[in-house]
Amino acid sequence: MFAVIKTGGKQYRVAANDVITIEKLDGAAGDKIEFTEILMVGAGADATIGAPFVEGAVVSAEVVDHGRAKKVIAFKKRRRQNSKRTRGHRQHHTIVRILDIAAAGGKAKKASKKAEAAAEEAAN
Repeated sequence: MFAVIKTGGKQYRVAANDVITIEKLDGAAGDKIEFTEILMVGAGADATIGAPFVEGAVVSAEVVDHGRAKKVIAFKKRRRQNSKRTRGHRQHHTIVRILDIAAAGGKAKKASKKAEAAAEEAAN
């Protein structure tokens, strides 16, 4: 089973025991957190797609560590002006381990009218 979660303005496809790097979250290492903005949950044909989120679905995770990404250099130069500027930036991030995906309360996707008609004909 997998889920697509939304955090930090990005979307991540996660499964149980995955370790992912996301935008910085509050909390110390070892703290438990829950993601409630679940866009999709399930596996294969049993997947539930939210509109925009799946109601009642929760992904539990544990904060493993906090860190900073590699330095990104922003260099500006104006030619023939003896003018240049160098700036560096290191983005903060949080490493989390996905513990559990709970799809309780998620609404099942309705079958189309053609599929319902085909099922009725097969039953008769």
